[in-house]
Amino acid sequence: MSDVNKTIQKWHASFRKGTDFDSWGQLVEAIDEYQILARQLQKEVQSTNSSDFTEEQKKTLGKIASCLEMRSGSLQCTQSKEDFKLEELKKLETIIQNILTYNKAFPFDVQPVPLRRILAPGEEEHLELEEEDAAAGAGSTEAFPPRAPGTLLPRLPSEHGMTLLTLKIEKIGLKDAGQCIDPYMTVSLKDLNGLDVYPVQDTPVASRKEDTYIHFSVDVDIQRHVEKIPKGAAIFFEFKHYKPKKGFTSTKCFAFMEMDEIKPGPIVIELYKKPTDFKRKKLQLLTKKQLYLHLHQTLHKDS
Repeated sequence: MSDVNKTIQKWHASFRKGTDFDSWGQLVEAIDEYQILARQLQKEVQSTNSSDFTEEQKKTLGKIASCLEMRSGSLQCTQSKEDFKLEELKKLETIIQNILTYNKAFPFDVQPVPLRRILAPGEEEHLELEEEDAAAGAGSTEAFPPRAPGTLLPRLPSEHGMTLLTLKIEKIGLKDAGQCIDPYMTVSLKDLNGLDVYPVQDTPVASRKEDTYIHFSVDVDIQRHVEKIPKGAAIFFEFKHYKPKKGFTSTKCFAFMEMDEIKPGPIVIELYKKPTDFKRKKLQLLTKKQLYLHLHQTLHKDS
């Protein structure tokens, strides 16, 4: 079996896994699987080195990724007016399986997910140095495609004697807050080695900007019972914004909260310079000004 057929087989298995979870009512697992597959398809669409798929096939893969994100969004927001049903998503299974020979019209009127580069920690600094001069001569920044919706996950089911944590991201203080385009926050739970304990979550784009603050007012449900979080782990908050002149989403700064800081009520945490240091070894404060990330913690205990 060729490498491209192995890739398609892997995508199909992931698709079936997600729809199975969905049909069984295991929504958290379904959302995870849909988002993982959507990112894999987007990566293939954005690849400039691969000749495995034609441009038309890549466009179809991009539309499938859009449908996966739409179904994921429907599961996260039960009141959504743009509900994308499981029965509709299942119609895409044969397209994934036969992507190399599929030549019919796509069954839904959707557009591929807008292409935006999301760089690994540290990669954007190298790119920014290379493009510092070129960026000054870039074209108009008035119009650019909207960012894909957030990838927040629903609260886990309660368990007897266990505690769940909801973090409301209220606002972040930045001296150039008004200049940030499409700002959002990536939230992750990392162990001592900097590895993900569960899939990362992206908030929707911030709700408003005011002076030196960007307001989010969004709840993030941590996807582990507090009692089951590994010792030494920390919750990370990466502030990201879009740079239209350079065409990528960049991490501006980050913050983190350690497990001994979990307690009900408001908390204010310091901001650090990028790149994000998930191992917390070489931390540099972003600024000496009184600018922080403002959170509010809510603990849900099932007794």
